[in-house]
Amino acid sequence: MRVAVVGVTGMVGNVMLEVLAEHKFPVTELIPVASEKSVGKKITFQGTEYTVIGLQQAVSLKPDLALFSAGATVSKEWAPKFAQVGTTVVDNSSAWRMEDTKKLVIPEINADVLTKDDKIIANPNCSTIQMLVALAPLQKKYGIKRVVVSTYQSITGTGVKAVRQLENEYKGEKGEMAYHYQIHRNAIPHCDVFEDNGYTKEEMKLVRETKKILRDDSIAVTATAVRIPVVGGHSEAVNVELKKDFNIDEVRILLAQSPGIKVQDNTDTNTYPMPLYAHGKDDVFVGRIRRDESQPNTLNLWVVADNLRKGAATNTIQIAEYLIAHKLL
Repeated sequence: MRVAVVGVTGMVGNVMLEVLAEHKFPVTELIPVASEKSVGKKITFQGTEYTVIGLQQAVSLKPDLALFSAGATVSKEWAPKFAQVGTTVVDNSSAWRMEDTKKLVIPEINADVLTKDDKIIANPNCSTIQMLVALAPLQKKYGIKRVVVSTYQSITGTGVKAVRQLENEYKGEKGEMAYHYQIHRNAIPHCDVFEDNGYTKEEMKLVRETKKILRDDSIAVTATAVRIPVVGGHSEAVNVELKKDFNIDEVRILLAQSPGIKVQDNTDTNTYPMPLYAHGKDDVFVGRIRRDESQPNTLNLWVVADNLRKGAATNTIQIAEYLIAHKLL
């Protein structure tokens, strides 16, 4: 399995290398790829040092698999070039997610849509992934009418520039700004750019991707996305109106038995998910499971995951693992 990691020097690229090693992914040859400014840099994978190469050279090597995390512009230009030489691309950017001809996949939910002919596969937005891992079992059992979600998102979703901004502000030093405002001691209700309807692109990703992944355009979704000064992962307050009534204990059992979910829900011991404990883990953590007493058939959940892992690198690699297990690669 000859595997190219495109964007290998970035935050998600680094985590991809960690997850490939931890999951014992069958890499026979690693091809580390990045932009021209990073060509020639050295990276280490499983004790071996590699030299980073450029995109054109990587295409000429015709890898079996290319894991992309280099932004939508790079993906739009280069993913088709890899696909043309027979490489299967799993892309972590927003470039292909809403294309009708491309599959948008969370393995626990809809990997069954994949075929051998899918040469460019889209990885969903980080916030969407963790929310839908928690909601898919509920949709299957009860049906979903409406979702209201507020996100509390880690600065790592913006990238290394945002991490440096927070570090500088914490130390009281001036430096390059990733955001319009300081992030230290602040909460910024502005993730990505604003669209004409007053919502940000991040908020609309939650709306649009939910319908595509759960295969139900009737689900109503509204979102508010907020950036907070946290490094370990994204948190979400999710209010979900179901089509049928539920027993709260049955909901806890259902979620606890669902793949990819760890339930942490005991108010007697102050046990609930937090990014502090989700950091570095692949699971989606769900807690504060309780009935919304203001209207029927409605549930409140608190959902936390490491956005660089399950929200990006891990989900990408799990897609590749599914392809191998089902002989689609």
